[in-house]
Amino acid sequence: MKKQSINGVLLIITVFVLQSCVKLALQLNPSLIPHLTQSIFEECDPEFAKQAIPANLKLMEGLIKNDPDNSQILTTLSMGFTGYSMLFVEADDPDRASDLYLRATNYGLRALGKNGLALKNQGKKKEHLETILKAIGKKELKPFLWATISWNAWINLNLDKPEALSQLSITQACIERIMELDAQYLHGLPCILMGISLSARPPMFGGKSNKAKSYFERALEVSDGKFFFAQYYFARYYAVREQDKKLFFKLIQEIIDGNPSELKDVCLINTVMQHKAKELKKITDEFFF
Repeated sequence: MKKQSINGVLLIITVFVLQSCVKLALQLNPSLIPHLTQSIFEECDPEFAKQAIPANLKLMEGLIKNDPDNSQILTTLSMGFTGYSMLFVEADDPDRASDLYLRATNYGLRALGKNGLALKNQGKKKEHLETILKAIGKKELKPFLWATISWNAWINLNLDKPEALSQLSITQACIERIMELDAQYLHGLPCILMGISLSARPPMFGGKSNKAKSYFERALEVSDGKFFFAQYYFARYYAVREQDKKLFFKLIQEIIDGNPSELKDVCLINTVMQHKAKELKKITDEFFF
């Protein structure tokens, strides 16, 4: 057998053994999964995280093939693909981000079990949708939130497609249910999601920027202004939509002057938002007339 062939076989065996070891470790200690996710979001070096996340996600996708109903792995995949797309892909490659958001949505809905399947196959009957959403409780909040964030992000990137427009009412209802379950979860992330939904879209697609402001302000109160995700999207969508240049600069400057590591559990998000805020400030003239 040629040396290259032997090396190829050894590589396959090594990957198989590593996956088997990781799977066994996760079975013995399921808390390893959320700890893996936590370590990524606590990473303050964006470049390191950008390089590490894809490999971790592929490892998780390998594990889910052997354990297709593992809600922890499915939730981690939904969170990972959503975060990776939003932080590192969408700005430079919207088409690729769109595909990754769909992937994240599907994993999140799978993590919700029968309720997720029902949401995915939801028709136009509002009464049926309300029944499905009421069946989703606080225990399912995490996968429900990430599935909704990625679903909403995919729609925002595809507002020119009838398929996306037909799902607007469903995702809006999902956001409202998340607000009912825990509006303060993860430093007010549900409030930010509601603010984005109401201010990022034009009125003909359900946008209501006059109502968005209160949700962004509530998110800022929850995090005491330390979760830069709130300021960034408050500026990027609401301030731009309302052409409020003074508010825009105030929010952007808060991010630039802030300390990303004050909230350890979202240091990665804060650091990336700080970088994006600096870039956004450079092109202010593109947003105001």
